[in-house]
Amino acid sequence: MSQAVLDGIRDLLPTLRERADETERLRQVPDASVKELEDTGFFRMLQPKRFDGLESDPIDFYTAVSMIAGACGSTGWISSVLGVHPWQVALFHDDAQQAVWGEDTSTRLSSSYAPTGKATITEGGFTLEGRWSFSSGSAHATWVLLGGLVFNEEGQVVDFRTFMVPREKYEIVDVWNVVGLAGTGSNDIVVAETFVPEEFTLSMGDTGRCFGPGQEQNPGDLYKLPFHSLFTTTISTPIIGMARGAYAEHVEMQQARVRAAYAGEKASSDPFAAVRIARASSEIDAAWALTMQNIREEQALVAKGEKIPLSLRLKVRRDQVLGTQRAIDAIDDLFEASGGRALANGTYLQRAWRDAHAGRVHAANDPERALQMYGMHEFGHKVDPGMY
Repeated sequence: MSQAVLDGIRDLLPTLRERADETERLRQVPDASVKELEDTGFFRMLQPKRFDGLESDPIDFYTAVSMIAGACGSTGWISSVLGVHPWQVALFHDDAQQAVWGEDTSTRLSSSYAPTGKATITEGGFTLEGRWSFSSGSAHATWVLLGGLVFNEEGQVVDFRTFMVPREKYEIVDVWNVVGLAGTGSNDIVVAETFVPEEFTLSMGDTGRCFGPGQEQNPGDLYKLPFHSLFTTTISTPIIGMARGAYAEHVEMQQARVRAAYAGEKASSDPFAAVRIARASSEIDAAWALTMQNIREEQALVAKGEKIPLSLRLKVRRDQVLGTQRAIDAIDDLFEASGGRALANGTYLQRAWRDAHAGRVHAANDPERALQMYGMHEFGHKVDPGMY
């Protein structure tokens, strides 16, 4: 089934690329694009089979994301983010899963995980309120997953949880006016004081140890992988896809380019240009290969029923942030070598350059923190809980 999804997405790529300018103007991905992606089955790839999902290999999911981002960065970004959320919903209590998919298995969720909201323990659940930023693709979702610190009656922080909230209980505030990833509609979410049942929450402590009550209904190996491995890779994969799209356009442009300043020399005959694309392609391939290899290692351990060691989780994060950096470095090199025509509105290259740098500032792509955790663990020091 995953191959059918990939084939459907491949057929969609020219259309998604043609809509890239419109996506930026709208400041969100057009409804038509989301519907067409839905029709391929993309948003069901990580969804449980009992709710008409495919439970695809995550490598197939990331392959699809990379393809989409290679046509339009913003569309690739929201596809990745919206597409990974069914995986987390599958970890929630069955009551929450039924609320989301019981009547409509095509329901989508957006998110904002930074714990900028406040939750207070109340009978049967929590009282939640606050404002969250950067909820990509929120216009195409009817639920949202929100991070929040949990306070007890004494005002002390006792937990960090994800809260699942339906559309009628939150407001989307249009604030997304940016130079990169402009079409992601990553607007703010505001929740006035509202009750969230216990069953509609997940402790990040539990997800950190690869546990969720929904595993009782969804026992497949897919739902035993580490949250932070899957979700951070979800943020880096679109950027690798952008690098692939930038590479393809750069090669095409250079094959047709004649350099007037160099007596009409064909750019493709320049030996330095050949060296640049060799280096760029290697960086892109390395970013992809290491990222996917690490996910495969985690899958192999899960399949054998073994615990995934912290060292591997930290390696996932190490190569994920460096994969993002490799992809951006490749885009930078290609952009700089493309000549003035790459600056024109409508070219993929200039948009990929802006989109990739915008994606780089996401917390999941912060290289220093991830690399510091890896290095400290290698030196034998205790690593504080974080995004691993």
